[in-house]
Amino acid sequence: MAHKSVDRCRRYERLFTLFIIGIITLLLWAALASFYPSYILPSPLEVWTRFQELLTQRGVLTQHFLVTLFEALAGFLLGSAAALPLSYLLARHPRLDQMITPLVVAIQAIPIVALAPLLVIWFGFGLTSKVLIAALTAFFPVLTNGVVGLRETNPRLKELLIIMGASRRELFFKMEVPSALPVLFGGLRIGLTLSVIGAVVGEFSGAGKGLGYLVYFARGIFDTPLIFIALILLAAMGVGFYLFISFLETVMMPWKEGEKKM
Repeated sequence: MAHKSVDRCRRYERLFTLFIIGIITLLLWAALASFYPSYILPSPLEVWTRFQELLTQRGVLTQHFLVTLFEALAGFLLGSAAALPLSYLLARHPRLDQMITPLVVAIQAIPIVALAPLLVIWFGFGLTSKVLIAALTAFFPVLTNGVVGLRETNPRLKELLIIMGASRRELFFKMEVPSALPVLFGGLRIGLTLSVIGAVVGEFSGAGKGLGYLVYFARGIFDTPLIFIALILLAAMGVGFYLFISFLETVMMPWKEGEKKM
């Protein structure tokens, strides 16, 4: 009971802190906006008014939001599906790691902004190119953290389990995966939030829908409140992804919460 009351108090403290930070941010924003015209820095009230106008336009804003949401999620799933098996192979086969890692580093060194137009040319202006760009941004952090996590397996513990007759399957699911989960979830958290950036970069390179397209369109007509709305929605999407992965981490690693309480 004592632990529950302490956790509840901490939760309320976090919420109160976030509320205070939000109020201070809005006040500072409103104060700065009073020194600039609306097309440079709109006030919170102007952004809210523009947001209400968009809500009356038959779900236009929702449609753009859902398009970017789908691109980011699909890209993250695709990138993770490619990164996780490869991370296991690289962690278990040093020679393969020496062959493939330089290529992976070389591709990662190329800015996604430079690759995006090429992928749009190859795969068109539809969802496919945007999903692939989001997958590329999510691929590298998941791959890197997966390799690091799998290599942190305790070799002595592994030898002990082998002596006790553990099969390769049991070693993987009962020792390697649990020991890699803390680092792996860090990569998943970063990869999912970065997939939003990848989707937006793809929409900048050529699209007719999405929050990135909305920013690009609003910039052309100097509709700065619309830009702010799109950016706030993108931030909310990233925060939502982060919290979702954190929730999965809590579900799959309940012992971590126990360690925090101790």
